[in-house]
Amino acid sequence: MIKTLVFDLGKVLVDFDYSIAGRRLAESSDMKPDDLLRFLIKTPLFVEYETGLITSEQFFEGVRSGTGFRGSMAEFAGMFGDIFTEIPEMVRLQATLRKRGLPVYAFSNTNEMSIEYIRQHFPFYTNFDGHILSYEHKAMKPNAKLYEVVERISGCKGAEILYLDDRPENVDGGVARGWQAILHETTEKTLAQIKSLGLLNE
Repeated sequence: MIKTLVFDLGKVLVDFDYSIAGRRLAESSDMKPDDLLRFLIKTPLFVEYETGLITSEQFFEGVRSGTGFRGSMAEFAGMFGDIFTEIPEMVRLQATLRKRGLPVYAFSNTNEMSIEYIRQHFPFYTNFDGHILSYEHKAMKPNAKLYEVVERISGCKGAEILYLDDRPENVDGGVARGWQAILHETTEKTLAQIKSLGLLNE
């Protein structure tokens, strides 16, 4: 019996495009947009930030020294965060399931600047019973350590958990623990699978 829902954030509840940040940051740096984008998300610096091994200040200083970015940290945070758009149908699904009495948790590989932006701009972020975020626990999906945190915080294990994520390796991490899981590919497919589990039936 499903007792709790676990949602990934990126590409499930919010879409994102780091190339937007690359273009905007390049206007105040010594790099072209494509080169800056590669530096931003393809270097160990980004993984260290999302794993909580470095602070926002250290991440900013690393980007500034590596790209020649000339703005302030506040300006950088605004450009770095302004890459998200809400996926309305999925946000409605999350709200509907929670209203029906199922605890709902956010479970995401992410970083402090991104979460602060999402918290400020997307009201749905407060509509969770808890948030399990990689940078706060110094581990990233599919590391089993982070899945253990979900189980501890939710009080559920195995098939009691239904998990939605867009990345196969992250879904596999849940399945390995006996979780029920949906690989989110399209909103239509996910809604159909949710209905097939009886969670949206009247």
